[in-house]
Amino acid sequence: MDTSAQTSTPVTVRNVLVLLDLTESQRERLEAAAPHARFSYSTRTGTPAELLAGADVIVGNPLPAPRLAEAENLVFFQLNSAGYDPYVKPGVLPSGARMASAVGAYGQAVSEHMLAMLLGLMKRLPAYRDDQHARTWTDEGAVTTLAGAHVLVLGAGDIGSHFAKLACALGAHVTGVRRRAGAPTSDFEAMAALKDLPEILGDFDVVASFLPSSEETRGLADGAFFSAMREGAFFVNGGRGDLVDQKSLVDALASGKLAGAALDVTTPEPLPADDPLWDAPNLFITPHVSGGFHLPVVLENITTIAAENICALQAGEPIRNLVQA
Repeated sequence: MDTSAQTSTPVTVRNVLVLLDLTESQRERLEAAAPHARFSYSTRTGTPAELLAGADVIVGNPLPAPRLAEAENLVFFQLNSAGYDPYVKPGVLPSGARMASAVGAYGQAVSEHMLAMLLGLMKRLPAYRDDQHARTWTDEGAVTTLAGAHVLVLGAGDIGSHFAKLACALGAHVTGVRRRAGAPTSDFEAMAALKDLPEILGDFDVVASFLPSSEETRGLADGAFFSAMREGAFFVNGGRGDLVDQKSLVDALASGKLAGAALDVTTPEPLPADDPLWDAPNLFITPHVSGGFHLPVVLENITTIAAENICALQAGEPIRNLVQA
């Protein structure tokens, strides 16, 4: 996938279809990016075919991917998600249309959510919540801390960097992992390569993943992965569910190899009621909500990215987060 942001011929934006529930101020900011264009607002279930057919720019992707075929005049598609897998399949986007992701919009929201889950496990808060519901006054025992802990962050992009900064603020020593090793950024003490994982997993008290889904990452967290981790370590996944061999994770938790795991993503989603994950000990699951719109700043960030890209499109300037040219 071409992720470069090359200049091109300026585009006159005439009809913008927005598929997000923006506030009035967010709409004003977006519309200021193309003051002479016509803006229409719709939803996933109620988007009329004529709006899609007339749009040369679409902002937001709650729309099922097959419906993009109806947008015959589309020149630019601004996703509200960091992921773009359903939209890069052949024939989904009209010929010549460009697409940009919303990378950079979710760092604060996802990192805070996953850190909260991790701290909850380290302080045994889910167990205390269960005790509260059972009306029992129970001391659940020793807890752990991020102060002085060694944390490995898989995926050193926007979300991983936000998570690293939060962990560092609590006194952790954070190493990042990306495809190739290199000099660490300010949020990491060191930077390792993905290929180094088997040799380094055992050095860390926490392994947190924010990796996207790819051939390289699917099933990466398998039995060998969890066996290589430090005894009593914690595992966190706020990236994609298909990173994890879920049976191997259940086994690692049941055996006591891991002290706990926090997941905001699973395979499949929603997770079936009879899935063994639900009953795994010391597992904290949330239903893929860390990267939603629950934190208002997320929509603010998406609006900013979309407005910048609409301006860039009209000026023939580089598109931020371009994923298909």
